[in-house]
Parts: sequence; structure tokens; C-alpha cells
Amino acid sequence: MLSLIVVLDPAAATGGVMGFALSREATPGLSPAADADATPPEHGTAPLALLPRAGELVAVVPARLMSWHRVQLPKINAARLRSALEGVLEDRVLDDASALHFALAPDGVAGAPQWVAACDRVWLRQTLQAFEAAGKPVSRVVPEFTPQPDGAAPVLHVLGQPDNAVLVRCAADGVQWLPFSHAACAALGVGASPVDGGVEPPCFAEPAVAAQAEELLGRPVQIMPTAQRLVAAARSDWDMAQFDLASTGRTRLVRRAGMAWAQWMGSPEWRPARWALGVLLLAQVVGLNAWAWKERADLQAKRLEVRQLLTRTFPRVPIVVDAPAQMDNEVAVLRQATGAV
Repeated sequence: MLSLIVVLDPAAATGGVMGFALSREATPGLSPAADADATPPEHGTAPLALLPRAGELVAVVPARLMSWHRVQLPKINAARLRSALEGVLEDRVLDDASALHFALAPDGVAGAPQWVAACDRVWLRQTLQAFEAAGKPVSRVVPEFTPQPDGAAPVLHVLGQPDNAVLVRCAADGVQWLPFSHAACAALGVGASPVDGGVEPPCFAEPAVAAQAEELLGRPVQIMPTAQRLVAAARSDWDMAQFDLASTGRTRLVRRAGMAWAQWMGSPEWRPARWALGVLLLAQVVGLNAWAWKERADLQAKRLEVRQLLTRTFPRVPIVVDAPAQMDNEVAVLRQATGAV
């Protein structure tokens, strides 16, 4: 399924342009190894009304508009979860907790520590409504970056332009976003010297700031274009459309079924299963055709046998049109001629 991945921008609802990427490899859970065989995604910028059409629209919330919090929620009813989040995060956020939108991690377990993503509630709702009004409903809302799993090494991303570059650090302790400078590298513990037990965290940079990142970090970096990064973000299992922004149960069911179908059709891991299913269907079609041919042959043989029985019994019948009816007529004539029952 073709996915349109769009970066949400505060100016998007008022006619501003936004970056987008088109890809068929944006299925949640798709292995990164699929990038080796995938074609580079189409990308560009366009206002909301001129965005291309696709099977699904994935909205990406920029890292600069989000905050991450590690909390432990009690085991409570889902209807009271939003109020519990406001109480837990009231002292951790600068804004009023009631003005923020919260999204829980997809693999979170009640009673255990889990990640909560927060962003401006009014802005996100208005942006999604603008997409709805333009006839382009959003299928999923994903964060641009997510924290690393527990025990995983940090990952660095350098984004932007040379005069306005930013450094994003994704680690097990959250996602940090700072202007790219020596001070930011020192604050996040990254740079030319090895960190985290002597292992340098991998660093990905957009082409415009790759040289600047190598100079400041003192080591090579991997080039990751913006479109490729958007596709990677769309593969996240996160869906921030929760609580008051959640769709109806039927819509979620249809969306989940579509995502499962896209994953089954696009994932290389399922290629043997797709081939096996194709061979099975082909065998079924061949078998049904052979069975139908045999049934037709048997039926034709029975019809021929009935015709031959009529012509042998009543040789004066010149043409066989309806063998059972003609045989009844001949028997009735014979009965009348002999006067016997």
C-alpha cells in the first residue's frame, strides 16, 4: 500500500508548505533490512491542498514540538487514564497538563514504567481537523523520533541546514533535541571521544549538514536523507491518535486490517508465505477446472447413453430432441395400440 508521510508543521493549517514522502515501505514493524532492496522514496514539499493521494496518510509530529516522560501508571480504568496522566505529569511539564495531548507507548503495561509522549493538544487537533476538511484524513500519527529500548545504544541525528542545524539524541532515557554546537555535544555527552563504555553511538546526518557533523563530531557519519528518515518514522508502532483524538472502533479495526494487509504484502519476511499461498491457489484453480471437466464429460456420457437407449428401443424416432419426453410419448402410443397397461 502506498503511504503518504507528511511532517506536521504549525503553519500547515494556515496555508504553509510541508515536507512529504511517498513510499510503499512505510508499514509498521517492517524490517530495516528492506531498505537495501527498496527504491528511494519520492519526496517534496507542498501545501495541504496539493498533497498527493495515497492509500494511507501518516502524520509525523516533529521532535521539537514534543516532550517525553517516563512514568509508572497505576492499574486503573481506561476512562480515567487521561486524568491520571494529568496528575502524574503536572509537575513535570511547563505548560498546563490539561492543554497537552498525551500518547502512551504501544507496548506499555499498566503498573510498569512506560513512555508518554506529550505535545500541544489544541495544535494537534486543529491540524488533524484541517486534513479532514481537505479530504485527506490522517490514518496514523507517529513521532519523528522515539526513545531507544532499554539497554540499546544511543543514536544521533543531525538535521536542518548548516546555519540552523539541530542535534537529536535518541536513547533509553528519552529523546533530546538541541541546537547543533560544541556545547550541545558536551551537554549530551557526544563528540570525538568515545562515550557509553567506549562505544561511539551511530550518527545519521542529512546531506546538507553531513560535512558539518563530521567536522564537529570528529568522525564519519552516515547519510540519511529526510525522505528516508520519514519512512523510518512511519514504520514505528506508535499511534498518537489516542484519548479524545482516537477514531471510532470500526475505523480502528479497518485501519488495523489495512496495516496488517500492507505488512503482509510488503514485508520480505512474508515472501515465502505469499509464494506458498499463490501456489496453493493455482493448484486449487487447476484442480477445480479438472474436476469440472470430468463432471462435464460424465454428464455428456449419460446424455449419450439416454439417447442411444431411445433410438435402440424405438428405431422409428428420427431425431432425438428431448429423450425422456419422446420416450414417454412412444410408450403411450404403444399402450394405446395394444390396449395393454
